[in-house]
Amino acid sequence: MNGAIGADLLVTTGGASVGEHDLVRNALATRGFTPGFWKVAMRPGKPVIFGTIGEMPVLGLSGNPVSALVSALMFLRPAIRAMLGLPPKQAIFEQAVLGAAMPDNQLREDYVRARLERDPDGKLIAIPFPTQDSAMLLTLANADGLIRRRPRAPPAPKGTWIDVIVFDHLGSPF
Repeated sequence: MNGAIGADLLVTTGGASVGEHDLVRNALATRGFTPGFWKVAMRPGKPVIFGTIGEMPVLGLSGNPVSALVSALMFLRPAIRAMLGLPPKQAIFEQAVLGAAMPDNQLREDYVRARLERDPDGKLIAIPFPTQDSAMLLTLANADGLIRRRPRAPPAPKGTWIDVIVFDHLGSPF
């Protein structure tokens, strides 16, 4: 970690949660880490760490690849844009119609992997994959985007308008 001191931004992956092998917070603390926040009400991606070591911002992402991707979209991408002095990008959310019913949501904002398609009228349809375990890389590889479900969202029947992130529309990361 000594080689990172003086960098514009330190990003870590893995070790951000609470298991016996999750050592990032302790390692950062030995370098004078000042925490800003730890854990967010988001699934996947709850174990996110943010703070500073001196003037250097530090962002710790989950080691789970699906969680790391979602956290990078929500936190890392906007942070890099801001650090580069670029204006915030337009919202990355688009409107789509839900292609299958979804149950009510719990306390966290969910990002649900989905297959996207167009109906004959050109309307975007988002079909959530039935299994959303955050360790399932194949589901992520087959996904065209993510459905955003707000905390405490009620059940959503097929045909409900929803927010989605369309991977093909993200363009340049910066």
